[in-house]
Amino acid sequence: MKKEILRTIIHLVIQAQELALKIGIPNILQPGLVKEMIISEILGHDLIHSKRDADACDPDDPSIKYEYLSCYVGGSGQLDRMFKEPKEEREKSLYRIWRNKKIYFAIFHKDNPLKVKTIYEIEPKILVAETERQLDHSRNAISHIGINESWAADNGKVVHQDKQK
Repeated sequence: MKKEILRTIIHLVIQAQELALKIGIPNILQPGLVKEMIISEILGHDLIHSKRDADACDPDDPSIKYEYLSCYVGGSGQLDRMFKEPKEEREKSLYRIWRNKKIYFAIFHKDNPLKVKTIYEIEPKILVAETERQLDHSRNAISHIGINESWAADNGKVVHQDKQK
């Protein structure tokens, strides 16, 4: 029974990769990509699968971009490799936030890791202020910036809520 289930999972992942290739996604198992697909589907955005760009864009205007952060209930979402210094690198890091019209922070259920509990919408200027605060207090030149659900609830607005409690 277990081997048959594993074979089925492998078959479905291979099938998903074949479908992804048809729309230009080279690696369905790229870290975070499936969750970004789920978030973009819920919000009605077009996915951007490149790691060097925002996570999604407006379906009617690709110049309007969105960044997604996510975590499990009780965890924290991260902006990885944000530079405190030098100044030029810090500005490039902050541009990863500024380039977006909105930031979306999705909380996924721990017991069902592909099911979204809540999505918060956050203004870029608010996340930039928090990012700068954390960078200013960091001892490292390169840091991971973390935000949790409580921060998102205080600084953003709920745009999607799971109907089941």
